[in-house]
Amino acid sequence: MSLDPKSLRLFILVIKSGTITAAAKNEHIAAAAISRRLSNLEDHLGVPLVARSNKGIKPTAAGQALLNISHRILNDLDSIKTQMLDYATGMKGYVRIFANISAINQFLPSELSSFLSDNPLVQIDLEEHTSTTIAQSIADNNADIGVLVADDPIAGVEYLPYKEDDLVVIVAKSHPLARRSSVRLEQTLGFDYVGLPPGSQLNLQLTRAAHDLGRHWRCRFQVPSYDALCLMVESNLGMGVLPKRIAASYAKTLRIRMLDLNEPWAHRKLQVCIRSYDSLSTAARLLVNRMTSGEAPPHAAKSPLRTNSLPRRLL
Repeated sequence: MSLDPKSLRLFILVIKSGTITAAAKNEHIAAAAISRRLSNLEDHLGVPLVARSNKGIKPTAAGQALLNISHRILNDLDSIKTQMLDYATGMKGYVRIFANISAINQFLPSELSSFLSDNPLVQIDLEEHTSTTIAQSIADNNADIGVLVADDPIAGVEYLPYKEDDLVVIVAKSHPLARRSSVRLEQTLGFDYVGLPPGSQLNLQLTRAAHDLGRHWRCRFQVPSYDALCLMVESNLGMGVLPKRIAASYAKTLRIRMLDLNEPWAHRKLQVCIRSYDSLSTAARLLVNRMTSGEAPPHAAKSPLRTNSLPRRLL
């Protein structure tokens, strides 16, 4: 016989009721069955737990100790059930997010603040990665949710609409192009650029777009953040490309100018990517619902494309 919660509950009930007959009546169980279970419990523990008399049942010293222990054990079990219910309903949970620099700088701060305000017991682990690696990381189960700009989807990953943004060119106020309000990429390729980190898909996009024009994208410096990029541009060390919302915030305090980038690929659609909606934890599902307008996405697009090579992405 194992020391199971049901036996402990019956033991507590017998002590509380004072007699096996009263406990049996309360539980709608035969008195003989309760008596047998109580005897089995004593045999299992190797010690008398109750003292029987014509006045009823009282716990022995060992029985009183077991009574106290049983209350703690059963309370802990109830607490476990409650906590697991919190996880099942999404009140508690742990969610891993890999997001590109654009999403982290533009959208996720307010998104996560709102979500955590409603779900304060959910823990979120957010890491910045380039879009070129995010989808593959989701496919490899290194994260639960990815946020990226998808260019060439990969198999085993679902993509859901998230946000949109527009890329602009930024230049120092003393730059020869500073008086313009908009440019085509071709008009900028005679000047040096400041790029994002090596492997950044935005760098790759600019390289590809320049190649399509039969030109070369001259990246003079590569920096790890939009902060550094804007400061380098302000110092006239090159021009840069970044999302318009972000550029506008830096333009308020730095001596830089924004130029609209008149290219079709300058309007971008950010997406949430997951392995599958059904495989998400409840907390992750609640967050995905929040990020994708609150609707479960049974229509999530699954790509039949390759699985073993990295996708081409825009940062």
